[in-house]
Amino acid sequence: MIELYVKNIEEVWFGVAYEGEHVLATSFGLDKKRTLEGLKDSISSKSGFEHVEKPSAFAEHIVSLAKNAYDGNGVSTAFILKMKHLSEHNRRVLYAVSLIPFGFVSSYGAVAKAVGTSPRAVGHAMATNPMAPIVPCHRVVGSDFSLVGYGGGLESKLKFLKRERKGFTSKREIPINGKGLLVFPVEFVLGKSEKST
Repeated sequence: MIELYVKNIEEVWFGVAYEGEHVLATSFGLDKKRTLEGLKDSISSKSGFEHVEKPSAFAEHIVSLAKNAYDGNGVSTAFILKMKHLSEHNRRVLYAVSLIPFGFVSSYGAVAKAVGTSPRAVGHAMATNPMAPIVPCHRVVGSDFSLVGYGGGLESKLKFLKRERKGFTSKREIPINGKGLLVFPVEFVLGKSEKST
């Protein structure tokens, strides 16, 4: 049975859908009902689920990780993301995005090149990301470092990236499936954003 758990931490709701110690979805928002709905929308409608008030220690841990990600702290994904309910394509994209390090961003095009798809397909996968903010879709930006395409709104995406500013100055390449995923310091995006305001 899939269990859904949501918790209010400092006026933001964080949620997790899980089976045992496998994460199916995470969610966050300013409203309990919408956060729960986000979890339900991310899991298969054919699956049975139960909303729990007293979660397992595992669920509490995942909610804590989601809060850490939201606050701009690094997140360890030392747990199993259960993604069988997603297409093979979306699993590949989400895996690649999960590798974008804290303090860095990548572009839709760079992710597409690393997983062998199109930037538009990466955008679709980001729009349906069931693991936000643990799988950091907010770290995927336009090829010119512009803020584009974020379900929570571009202002929210900018706030995420500001919290992740660490002063890095050099781009890096992350190995993935025999290819490389090019990532850039979040400062590149923030500098462009500050110039345009």
